[in-house]
Amino acid sequence: MTMMMTTGMQHKPEPEEMHAIPPFESTRHNSTHLTPTPTIKAESSDSKPVLSDRGITSPSTDVKNFKPEPEPHEQTVHEPVLYQLYDSADNISYTPEAALRVGLDMVKTLEARINKLELGSTLREDVWLREMDNLLSQGAPTTMIAVCGATRAGKSSILNAILDDNIVPTSGMRACTAVVTEITYHAARTINADVSFLSEAEWRAELAVLLNDLVDEDGNFKCTTSTDLRSDSGVAWHKVHAVYPSIAQEQLIRLTVDQILARDENIAKVLGTTKQISAKNSRKFAQKIVKYIDSNDQKRGSKKDKTTVSDGSLMLTKDKNEETKKTDHSPALWPLIRQVNVRCNAQALSTGAVLVDLPGVADANVARSSIAKDYMKKCDCIWILAPITRAVDDKTARDLLGEAFRLQLMTSKCDDISCSEVISALGVKDNPELEEIEGRIKQYKYETADLKKKKTYAESSMKAIEKQLADVRAFLAECEQHKAALENGETFGPKLTLMAYKKVQSVDDCKKRKNARRGKSGTPKRHKTEDDDDDDDIEMDDIDDDLSDDYMDDRDGGSDQGDEEEEDDSHGEGDTQDEPEEEVTVEVLQKKIGEADEAIKVGNEQLNNASKARNDAGDALNNLQKKVTNAQRDKNALCSLKRSEFSRNVLKEDFRVGLKDLDDAAAEERNPHSFDPTQNLRNYDEIDLPVFTCSSRDYVRITGQVKGDGDPSCFSNVEDTGIPSLRQWCHQLTFSSRSRAAKELHTHLKTFANSVRVYVDGIDDVKIAEREILREKWESTPQGGDGKYDSDSEDEGMPYWRSTRGFLRAYRIPTYQDLMPRMDAHSEPKGVTPRLVKEFGAHVEKCVLDLQVLFRDGLEDKCQVGAANAAGAAVQHVDEFAESMHWGTYRAILRRHGSWGRDLNVELATPFTRNIASSWSTLFESDLFASLSDAITTCISKLITDVETSAAPGLKDRVHAQSLVSQEEARHALGQTMEVVKEALGREQKEISRCLAPHIQNELMDGYDLAVEERGRGSVARQKAVFHNYINDHKQDVFNGGAEVLMGRLSTAAETIGKALNKSLRELAEKIEVSLAVLWEGTQDAPDQNRARLQITKSVSELLDQLVMWSKAAEKASLVTPAP
Repeated sequence: MTMMMTTGMQHKPEPEEMHAIPPFESTRHNSTHLTPTPTIKAESSDSKPVLSDRGITSPSTDVKNFKPEPEPHEQTVHEPVLYQLYDSADNISYTPEAALRVGLDMVKTLEARINKLELGSTLREDVWLREMDNLLSQGAPTTMIAVCGATRAGKSSILNAILDDNIVPTSGMRACTAVVTEITYHAARTINADVSFLSEAEWRAELAVLLNDLVDEDGNFKCTTSTDLRSDSGVAWHKVHAVYPSIAQEQLIRLTVDQILARDENIAKVLGTTKQISAKNSRKFAQKIVKYIDSNDQKRGSKKDKTTVSDGSLMLTKDKNEETKKTDHSPALWPLIRQVNVRCNAQALSTGAVLVDLPGVADANVARSSIAKDYMKKCDCIWILAPITRAVDDKTARDLLGEAFRLQLMTSKCDDISCSEVISALGVKDNPELEEIEGRIKQYKYETADLKKKKTYAESSMKAIEKQLADVRAFLAECEQHKAALENGETFGPKLTLMAYKKVQSVDDCKKRKNARRGKSGTPKRHKTEDDDDDDDIEMDDIDDDLSDDYMDDRDGGSDQGDEEEEDDSHGEGDTQDEPEEEVTVEVLQKKIGEADEAIKVGNEQLNNASKARNDAGDALNNLQKKVTNAQRDKNALCSLKRSEFSRNVLKEDFRVGLKDLDDAAAEERNPHSFDPTQNLRNYDEIDLPVFTCSSRDYVRITGQVKGDGDPSCFSNVEDTGIPSLRQWCHQLTFSSRSRAAKELHTHLKTFANSVRVYVDGIDDVKIAEREILREKWESTPQGGDGKYDSDSEDEGMPYWRSTRGFLRAYRIPTYQDLMPRMDAHSEPKGVTPRLVKEFGAHVEKCVLDLQVLFRDGLEDKCQVGAANAAGAAVQHVDEFAESMHWGTYRAILRRHGSWGRDLNVELATPFTRNIASSWSTLFESDLFASLSDAITTCISKLITDVETSAAPGLKDRVHAQSLVSQEEARHALGQTMEVVKEALGREQKEISRCLAPHIQNELMDGYDLAVEERGRGSVARQKAVFHNYINDHKQDVFNGGAEVLMGRLSTAAETIGKALNKSLRELAEKIEVSLAVLWEGTQDAPDQNRARLQITKSVSELLDQLVMWSKAAEKASLVTPAP
């Protein structure tokens, strides 16, 4: 069971909808006119001619015989909408996904309307095109979750349980491969995967390292076996032999990397490629991917003709004659895999969660190691997986503190439980629920013992009855033979019927003797069950009573040799010696036969009763055993849940304590004189590390996800396994980002829709001369062409402002003069855009310089001190590092340039990074763009004021109203720009903060290589000495160079941010001009344009009303669905 901390959240399912266009898919560059078929609101019959003209055939329309009306412009056309319309916010089942989908469908609907509109200028075309592209690109965000854990911690099993299918490889992938597996969602029912392989250069570099691992100090091949996966030489041989199975061990030391690569052309062809896999289900997926991840070594010890492994893994039963079978010398591809990207229809990932399996073992391949590190950099949160039996140790707690609040902890194998240990350790012996369960188990034990006695008695009774029935049948057979002999006058030598019936009184004496024996001792079985109920007793001697007792006594006397025979003889000897024998006649024998038949009938009935009693006892035992098993499982589950609760609390408290230690250390470093350790810097009681306890093994057993794996060992309730909570946590982790994305999309769409409506409505009652005054002063580019549209042109089916490429106007291609900017008297560009671009550029330049000054003032001195600290500690740390490990491990680290399990380069950089950590955090947590944002806002306000001042007196009120709209659009766009820039700087500073270790590794490359060259006797000491001397000679250059690299990259980052700002702010300036341009742009009075404007006005009003309803629905949903 895996322990993970997470908060669950339940989302109300949204109503099913059909979409004419798949959600989140842009139709921006479709070469045909955008007129999607409606699915929510159907068009009326009079829209059929319109559909036909657009190239869409109505189901009930004969296109050949259709004749358009003479005046189509007088028809009322009902345009389709691509989203569902609601009457009230209460009718909306809000989820972020539904809000995003509806928002994008609204954009597509609005785009379809705009396509029919003739726009006034090229600038408006560009700005609106860019706006709709931005809107359509705002799909559902993803939340990347890195899953880390040691080998055999159960990561693959946990992931398969979360996905509710056996998708992640649980075998075949060797621990030494360390392949990153990314799992994302797609709506298709298939399971798809991209298996990318190392490039030739990457495999060449890894092969060189592996060959070094296989050679000892004397240049000989290291003795190793294919099952040795602990040593570096064992791992190396395992990989090389898998890819090149025909190369013997003794050959490897004589071959170069180039010679090995040339041995197999097929391997060379695979390198650098990506194999795509698609399957209908996980079983088919396993069969397809197995040839990439399987290893021949896995088949050792299996049967000759086939290899069978668990159905739940990616390894299946394969006959030797199958096409996918590998011969003994066929190469395996798993060591060459670079990365695996899987896409599946897993409900847990449907809201944007992306699971990334990051193996917890070191890898000789730099490319795979780099991929894992990159994922760790860009992931949104990290799940740490640890078996619950080892989760509450100091090392795990220390590891958790490395990534602070991005972490959640999972503890696995919670079904591995020892109740006695848990009860003793946690002191839950007096728990009422536990007492009730143990009481049930005790009662079941008593009932079991009782039923076993009854079953044993019934079985012994059956044996006795069967023996007596056999005797009676033998007696009956002899009587029939004797009778037949008498009737035929033949001589017959009886054995069982040698003695005739005794006289009546003798018979009575025999019965009395039998009764006396029974009363004296009873049968042995009766003694054993004398406490049982009388109804359950079966009298063994009832069969004797149905026969003449003298015959049964004669039969017993001829066969029994026990004490009862002696007792009977002693009692009856004197009474029977002188009594005459009864004559054996046919009548006597017939009577004996009748009595024997009756005795057999009674015996069979008694045998059936005894058999029924045995079966009933057996059934009761089976049912009771199930109760015992369930009760024990309840006890295991209770103890596991108690242990999980204890572990969660301990881990959370350890995290709080460790976090306080980190805060105190940082505070003491900032100001050692005023530091007070008794004062908490934050409320640590509110810090709640998400921890989950999960059992994937019991989950798949309960749900039947894996067949033939037996019953669950601990839990009987799916919820107790923790997997459903973990799935819910996947949804909740993405909720805040999805909600934020939906809100941003709706806000952006609302702003753009208002801008469209203002343009379409136009400004009436304005003199042309007044418009021209504003145009002359503030328009930066002239309107393209004469704005006339030829209704007879060949491009009638195209948008007015799009060609087949979606960028140029169809009605007229603008000339060079059309696109030339307007110039003032000083030959400087004039208009809104040039003015704002110039002013924005000056502020951006100042912002870049200010950032560079901030970086120097805040970090340069710290970097120099950090470099000195790192240089001063480097030599001692290198020596201690070498002495802290086995010489073989040390050599492996040297061969891999410092990174193998531990990373020496990172450890050497620690004194440096520790010294700048606090200042770095303080600097980048501040708002570095506040002054720029204020300056840009001031520029926009001043421009709008100037536009208002320049307007004619009769136009001032209208200009003021439009200025308010323009300012609102600018405010929203500027906010988006600042957020994008802040995120970009955040990514840059993270990358820069991690550049120190790679720089140190690169600077020490020659030192690593020089040390590795030492071979032969005493080489270990010489390797340590060589590297020690190299560090001592180059430490100043290495760390001072690191400081310079760090500061240089920060300066470059500021310049990069400046370029991005200039681009974004230019787009902002163009957007502001387009917003103000409605003051001087006119509208087309053509009939088709009038209809198009009316349709857009109606659509925009409808769209804005729906956005208001969705906003209200989002507010209601936020009250019941708190973010994590």
